[in-house]
Amino acid sequence: MSKTIEIKIPDIGDFRDIPVIEVLASVGDHVDAEAGLVTLESDKATMEVPSPAAGVIREMRLKLEDTVSEGDVVAILELDGAPATEAAQDAAAPQAAQALQETEPAAPAPAEQPGRSEPPEPGQARAPGPGALESGAAPDGEVTAEPGAEPAAEGAGTLLPYASPAIRRFARELGVDLNRVSGSGEKGRILREDVAGFVKSALAAPAAAAPSMGGLRLDFPKLSESDFSRYGEIEKQPLTRIQRISAGHLHRNWVGIPHVTQHDEADITDMEAFRRTNAGEAEAQGFKLTPLVFLMKAMVASLKKFPRFNASLDADGETLILKQYFNIGIAVDTPDGLVVPVIRNCERKGIMDLARELAEVSARAREGKLKPQDIQGGCISISSLGGIGGTAFTPIINAPEVAILGVSRSSMKPVWNGSEFKPRLLLPLSLSYDHRVIDGAAAARFTRFLAGRLEDLRRLTL
Repeated sequence: MSKTIEIKIPDIGDFRDIPVIEVLASVGDHVDAEAGLVTLESDKATMEVPSPAAGVIREMRLKLEDTVSEGDVVAILELDGAPATEAAQDAAAPQAAQALQETEPAAPAPAEQPGRSEPPEPGQARAPGPGALESGAAPDGEVTAEPGAEPAAEGAGTLLPYASPAIRRFARELGVDLNRVSGSGEKGRILREDVAGFVKSALAAPAAAAPSMGGLRLDFPKLSESDFSRYGEIEKQPLTRIQRISAGHLHRNWVGIPHVTQHDEADITDMEAFRRTNAGEAEAQGFKLTPLVFLMKAMVASLKKFPRFNASLDADGETLILKQYFNIGIAVDTPDGLVVPVIRNCERKGIMDLARELAEVSARAREGKLKPQDIQGGCISISSLGGIGGTAFTPIINAPEVAILGVSRSSMKPVWNGSEFKPRLLLPLSLSYDHRVIDGAAAARFTRFLAGRLEDLRRLTL
């Protein structure tokens, strides 16, 4: 006996009365699991509502230009084989809400996505950083590509094309760069006929000169396609949705921001002794006291001392927006790719409070249960690779932030104290910064100040 289920609009955050701009399935259509049924559009972005299971559409409850909110019924689906569970349908909720915040927007919106990381083990850090998504898209090298959730970015002064996921897929199939297509839809949204018209014009028109900016070519030679199977056995593995989203962010941030990385070391011998002394108290409360939370407190002190690091460039590229809050993004490595949840108001929280919250948000990130607000509003990001190894790296800035701290594995080294060499535990720090906003001398002072706070925790109380 066949079974039918109602497919409903998942958790989409605080959004209400979102218009339906595309209906992607009809009554009688057979759809696969995760196939898009309708496309919704908020003021900032678009997203597809997927089918939680494979089956046949028996009733379509929505039509073009309807408005919907969380819980509204999209369609009635007759299932193929095993029934879909509520968990299967609910699994799309965090991604759906995030998509409406970060997908293809009509207006610029901040992008997030540095490296990968998670709360480190004692004396080390964990997770590859941007160089992440993060976005988170995070990850080394944000964020963005297409798959259903593509944050609008303005890191380099260029807006992402405004088109639905279905149109993006159509454009990819034809090899069309949507940045070169003019949209004829409402608010300049790119339609299917716009893509088709662009292809016809390109075929008919002579080759045009490559776009440039200040003498710099903006189009890069495409890699030639290779048949790798000619040389041996191969396996194709598609990127996860988060990895595809991250790829675009990272490429944009790397190309559009003049990166410089300042390296330093912090003597954390005393900090590590203090951490170990208090680790049992944290474990008794169900979480770990990791070196990362001490970095977060030291980062707050450093941002207060050097406010240009707690800033973002305005869209005009000529105005600096200084932030009066202290929210720190932590790159977390998940099975599907990196994400960068944000710990808010770090200046108001103690070490134990930060450790507890970091453990909770990292667990939600790995389980795919982050809410949209969990990945928004960061001031600066920390990407830790200490749990893996290495001595230094160059993390990619998580625009619209202007700096990111990379942390490598701590190690014992002999340090001269004026009369003899003593073994000390040194933590490598790698600070990548936007050279349009921050100069080298400021970066060196910032990194040394940060290291000083880690070397003597008493200074964090000043």
